[in-house]
This record gives sequence, structure tokens and C-alpha cells, in this order.
Amino acid sequence: MSPNPEGAIHDLDKVSLLAKDQPLPLRQVEVLKRFRIGLQALLVGLVGGEAVECNQTPGHIVRAFVREKISDQMPAASRNDATPILGVLPESFFLVRIDLVADHARNRHEGSMPPCPQAYFVYHQTMDADGADEAVSAIAAAIGEPARARMLYSLIDGRARTSTELGVIADVTPSTASVHLQRLQTQRLVKVFAQGKHRYYSLAGTAVAAALEALSVLAGGSRDAFVPNTPHRLRAARTCYDHIAGTLGVSLHDRFKALGWLSGGTNYQLTPAGVKAVEFLGIDAEATAALRRRFAYACVDWSERRPHIGGALGAAMLNVALKRKWVTQDLDSRALEVTSFGRREMLARFGLQWPAG
Repeated sequence: MSPNPEGAIHDLDKVSLLAKDQPLPLRQVEVLKRFRIGLQALLVGLVGGEAVECNQTPGHIVRAFVREKISDQMPAASRNDATPILGVLPESFFLVRIDLVADHARNRHEGSMPPCPQAYFVYHQTMDADGADEAVSAIAAAIGEPARARMLYSLIDGRARTSTELGVIADVTPSTASVHLQRLQTQRLVKVFAQGKHRYYSLAGTAVAAALEALSVLAGGSRDAFVPNTPHRLRAARTCYDHIAGTLGVSLHDRFKALGWLSGGTNYQLTPAGVKAVEFLGIDAEATAALRRRFAYACVDWSERRPHIGGALGAAMLNVALKRKWVTQDLDSRALEVTSFGRREMLARFGLQWPAG
């Protein structure tokens, strides 16, 4: 019998488990010792095999096992792999005896290192998605309903429309149109602008218009452009209360914005450059701002469905245009006629090119 029963485990096969020349109690103790050594050898062999397979040190394998809960069920996909012996050992015994393995590996539980990657997909685990795919799916579902798609494509020309008009375009009832518009607004596909008792809807931005254009390319075909049924003279230039409206008013608004003369969202203020520009036209900016009315705001044009300049500044602009004969007004209507002198002045002062006659 080997003098050191807890020595080299590789000599276990040379040791007699039941020595006939020893009393029975001693033999029972010896059997328990040999059984404990056998289990220790089993664990050391397992760690050594994993270290060779995963190209890691034994200590890394031990630390990974200590920190990883051992499942009592093997994944279904692992049937083609060799069945780990620990899958059939009691967890409690393994966790108690793992310190012996760590001692043999000459490495305690400092630090941590994940086990080698599995060679198969673990089906009972889930991926941590960031939600981007759900957001894309929600937007696609909002666009994909035919009535909502018709609403969106009717707004692609940049003009705003009321829910009643969009309901007619989509061929749905007013209540259904409101539900559809709420869905589109929730997905940030449209925005709403309230003016008086009306609420005007338009696309939320150029990114939405670009996405709709790209979908049209994929779908093929073409869509008819929106053509207002407003009489041409009124659509070209007219008065809206006491300011310039129609295509002329919208064009002036766009030029003021492009030149950096207006700041703000829908309620405008003049920038320093804008103050100099309007004062050069003969408008007293300070006195106009002191009037007991809104100074300047985006007024949605009912024929163009885009904003023109309303408020005290818009009224001052109309007075200048009439006084300097840039435009003339019909006696029996709100229509304005742009003169040849007015075309030259607006081109020189605002960079606005107005077509003749």
C-alpha cells in the first residue's frame, strides 16, 4: 500500500481499496479516503480537459465554473457534444469540492474570466435588443395603412391641410380621420399647427418626405400633384385681412426666412439684419413692434397651404407695396396685381423673381 494515500492520484489503481490485514473500521475509513481522492481526480481531469479544449489555463476554467451556475438541464442543442460529467453530479458537492481543484490548479479565485464560447446557440437565452427594430416596425405600420398613406402623400407637396380635407382625400369619416392623424402624429410623421378654429397638418420634416419619395420609387408609378381650385388671380396675389397672401405672400415669407431677417418658430421677431432691411424700406420697426397686436407670425395661406407673414409687420409690408406701386388692388376683390416696377424692386431688394403678366 502506498504510504501517502493522498499523494499522487495517478497511483490510485495501484492501491488496494480493501486491505485484508486491517480491521474493518480502518478499512471503511480507507475506502472513504480513496473515494474522495477518486472524485478529486475526476474534477481535476475535467478541468484539465476543458483547459486543453478552450486553450486557457486551469485557473481560468475553475474561476469560470465557480461563478457560473451549473444548469441541471442540458441545452437541446448540446446533444451532439460530449455530455459534461458535471451535468449528473450534485451541484452542492461540486461547489464544496471545487476548492480542491483550485488548489491543484495553483490558482485561487482572484479576478474573473468568462468560459470559452459555446459552439452552439443557447436557445433559452435572449438577446438584449435596443428597440430600434420595434420603432421602425411601428413607423412602417403607420404608413402602411392605405388611408394614412393617402393622407401622407397628399402632404408631400409641402402644403398644410385640415383634418376634414385629409379625411376627404383618404375617403374616411371625420372621426376616423382624427384617429388616423393622431396615429401619424404619435409616430412623428406629421405635425399640427393651430390657427383660429382650424388645425392644419403637414409633414413633420424633410426626412419624412424623403422616406415617402423612396417608397414611391419602390412602388413604381407616379402620383398626381395637388392643384388648388382657387381662381388664378386670387391664388397669385391677394390680401388676407391687411397683409399680402397668395403665392406672392408665401414667396416673400420664404425670402425673409432665407435672408435671415426673421427668427422664431411661428411667432417671429426681426433679427438685426431684418431690422435694417425693413427700416430701409421705410418701416419703423420699433413703432411697429409697439402696436397692440401681434408683431409677426406665420399665417397659413388657404390656397398655398404654406405660411405668409401676418401681423403688424405683414400689414406694414402691404402698405409699403401699395404706396410704392409695387402692387395694385382691384376695387371689387382682394386680388393684387404686381406691376413691372414692383417686379424689378422685389428682385433687387429681396432676390424674388416674379413672372411677368
